[in-house]
Amino acid sequence: MTIRTVLRMGDERLLQRAAPVGEFDTPELHGLLADMRDTMQSLNGAGLAAPQIGVARRVVIFGVQHNSRYPDAESVPETVLINPLVTPLDGGIEEGWEGCLSVPGLRGLVPRHALIRYQGRDEYGAPIDRTVSGFHARVVQHECDHLDGILYPMRIQDMTKFGYTEELFPGREMQDE
Repeated sequence: MTIRTVLRMGDERLLQRAAPVGEFDTPELHGLLADMRDTMQSLNGAGLAAPQIGVARRVVIFGVQHNSRYPDAESVPETVLINPLVTPLDGGIEEGWEGCLSVPGLRGLVPRHALIRYQGRDEYGAPIDRTVSGFHARVVQHECDHLDGILYPMRIQDMTKFGYTEELFPGREMQDE
C-alpha cells in the first residue's frame, strides 16, 4: 500500500489518547494495517502504533524475527492488536534500552513490567489473549503506550540513561524501534 510519514516527538497528536476501533474486517481497517506494515518494514521497526502515523485509533502491530537490530532479542510473533488491554503480572520490573521511530536517533533505559497479559482483537475481531515476558512484553508495552499518548522518554527514571545512540553505544549500529 503506502509508506506513511511517522510523526516525531513534539507533534501534539502523539500525546492524545486514541479512540477504540468499533468495526473489524473493514476495507478501511485493512488499508490502515497495510500502510502500517509497509511503514514499519521500510524502517526495519519492531512495532508501530496507529497514532505514530497520525491515525488516532487503538491499533498496534509488532513482530520481530531474527532482526539484526535486535541481535539478543527473542522472536516476537507478527501480531495485529486492536483495542488492547495490558495487565501487569507478578514478574517485577526490568529496565531495558528502548528507541522509537517517533524519537529518532535516541535511546533510553526504560523500566517495564517483566511479565504481562495482553488481550484484544485481531483485524477480523477474533480474540487475542497472551501471557508474555522479556522483549515481547517490552514491545507490547511500548506500542500500547502510544495509544495513551505516552512516549518512552516519559517513563525514563534516570535521564543520564537517555541520549543519542551513537554517544551511548559508540561503534554499535542500532536503529530506532
